[in-house]
Amino acid sequence: MARLKRSSTTLETARQRLAGLKSITPKPDFGPALDIDQYEQDINKLGTSLDKYNEMVALLDQTQNALEAEESQVSDKSKRMLAATGAQYGSDSMPVRTGRRHAHERPQTPHTEKARQQLDAVAGA
Repeated sequence: MARLKRSSTTLETARQRLAGLKSITPKPDFGPALDIDQYEQDINKLGTSLDKYNEMVALLDQTQNALEAEESQVSDKSKRMLAATGAQYGSDSMPVRTGRRHAHERPQTPHTEKARQQLDAVAGA
């Protein structure tokens, strides 16, 4: 699923305000801290940062799609390898060939051994 690209209402509002301020003649002077040219540079910098962010999100989506395709390919091949092992060595030996054990081959934990003894005692009584 693709990630949503980000937008900025702050950026859109600032662009509209800047357009309004530029339409005022003569150019307003709000002092050194509120220079219109600096305001425009700040707006452009935010726009550039937002564009860069959205490009990175798109790249991340492409990378995720490639990773998922590779994962699917390996999963498919794993299933085929398991089926081929079963065909060549028999389905009985498949768990051993894949590293899994049959239930009767697993080591008994004290908990399961105790439960088995209790069941045997109930069945024998």
